[in-house]
Amino acid sequence: MNASECIKTRRSIRRYKPDRIEHSLIDSIVSTASYSPSWKNTQITRYTAVEDRSVLEEIAEKFTPDYNAAIIRQAPMLIVVTFIRGRCGYERDGSFTTKKGDRWQMFDVGAACQTFCLAAKEKGLGTVIMGVFDEDGISGLLHIPEGQELGALIAIGYPDADPEAPKRKSVEELLSYR
Repeated sequence: MNASECIKTRRSIRRYKPDRIEHSLIDSIVSTASYSPSWKNTQITRYTAVEDRSVLEEIAEKFTPDYNAAIIRQAPMLIVVTFIRGRCGYERDGSFTTKKGDRWQMFDVGAACQTFCLAAKEKGLGTVIMGVFDEDGISGLLHIPEGQELGALIAIGYPDADPEAPKRKSVEELLSYR
């Protein structure tokens, strides 16, 4: 599968088969995702793979809205994506490089999440990135290290659905030349 095909055929998958995902497969996906671009090559993104059913249930029950809880409850694994705070968007003296301030770190995490999802697609796995959750609750439950912040959740597994591509905007709507 070439890059264009992978990008165009990747979908947000919300239903998964119960099949276990081999750790070596996740290792390979994270290895690929490590090549995501990042501010001054800071590589701030970190991944925690949660496969313990009791922990997944607690995240679903206590820390996510119903629409995300339903996905988490039947996914074989949840990737908790965190980032190291205070490294992106800064100069060595601690000042911000751009007026975006520390918001650049979410750009880096977003690029890493998309790269993770495309690498998973190439390996036959489906994913969906979720951004609505109780950050403090999940961080406490998983003992996220001091200095890291929760950026996103990614449900991952073998797809049990094959959704159609949603309609895309035209190039004319998306692109302008000056």
